[in-house]
Amino acid sequence: MKKQTLAIDFTIFDYSELSPEEQDLIQQAQQSLLHSYSPYSHFKVGAAVLTQSKKVVIGSNQENIAYPSGLCAERTALFSACAMGEKPVAIAIAAQNEQGNQATAYPCGSCRQVLAEIENNISKQDIKVLILREDNSVICFNNAKDLLPFSFNF
Repeated sequence: MKKQTLAIDFTIFDYSELSPEEQDLIQQAQQSLLHSYSPYSHFKVGAAVLTQSKKVVIGSNQENIAYPSGLCAERTALFSACAMGEKPVAIAIAAQNEQGNQATAYPCGSCRQVLAEIENNISKQDIKVLILREDNSVICFNNAKDLLPFSFNF
């Protein structure tokens, strides 16, 4: 038997420490919360994807009574960007709880796998992941591999 340890690198920033481009991406993720359709969970999630060509594509969680037919904000934004022929280089995520307060939402396992595959096979470069937290700090992962180090690969 050989025991190994996995370390995950991330940085926590105060919102004011982000670059203007990163702040804008977070703001667009927050704006996309307005388009969330979440009548069942009452938990809104918004995402904004920055592409290599500097376009921003937004997405929000879309629930459906025929669960699990809905889709997470991250995949909504990522799939939209890729459907436009764009290559994602960063994604920002914002959330709001049932009381309307800022909340923290980390990508689910499915979203992490989609991020990893897009990073490996479409963007062919790291995708930075910025997550706005309830205390207004931002946790930054430099790539999808840091969120899902053991992703499916082909």
